[in-house]
Amino acid sequence: MAISKEPNDTQFQKTLALHDWYFGADDWDYPLGGIQMLGKSDAEQIHGQAPRWAGAVAPDMPFEVLAHHAVDFWLCGEDLPLADNRVTVESDGRIRLALDETNNIEGMKRLRHKLQGMLGHLGMHEHRLLSRSIYLHKGMPIGATAHQAGTVRFGTDPATSALDVNCKAHDLDNLYVVDTSFFPSIGAVNPSLTAIANALRVGDHLLARLG
Repeated sequence: MAISKEPNDTQFQKTLALHDWYFGADDWDYPLGGIQMLGKSDAEQIHGQAPRWAGAVAPDMPFEVLAHHAVDFWLCGEDLPLADNRVTVESDGRIRLALDETNNIEGMKRLRHKLQGMLGHLGMHEHRLLSRSIYLHKGMPIGATAHQAGTVRFGTDPATSALDVNCKAHDLDNLYVVDTSFFPSIGAVNPSLTAIANALRVGDHLLARLG
């Protein structure tokens, strides 16, 4: 959440996304991710997490004033592929999730730096980008996962993928998977349209195959 020098009277501000550095930047060859506007913070939301930091960060701005000047952003980095991140089934039937949550942290740091570098040009207080509550853009834990993907990834090599490039199981001739499980990795944008487009592509393949 950034604090604008001018009041922000919008009621629904999730109308803008910025992907200038999605595929990298002039100082970084790897994906940084995307920046979206987020639903508007209000005084109650800020107050709910304020005791730990409000006095130090904005002693001259009551919660209502902070909320009236708040401009909210969502930063999302691409979850780069990592072979050791996987879901497996143990011998006793238990499901095991192996996850390294530190993958691509450097890209996220650089994306945040890009945003912070723009705040002054956007009419914000450059020293007031708050980050210590769930409403003010702290890192989301694994429990907040919303876009699960990649558990039955596709590819050309059966040793590193479960599906072929048409989303058919390498080992079964009549099994296709067309939800977001086929993703090799999850991007920094919502996956629904990509999943729909791929399902239509696989549907055309099946029609051609069935004659």
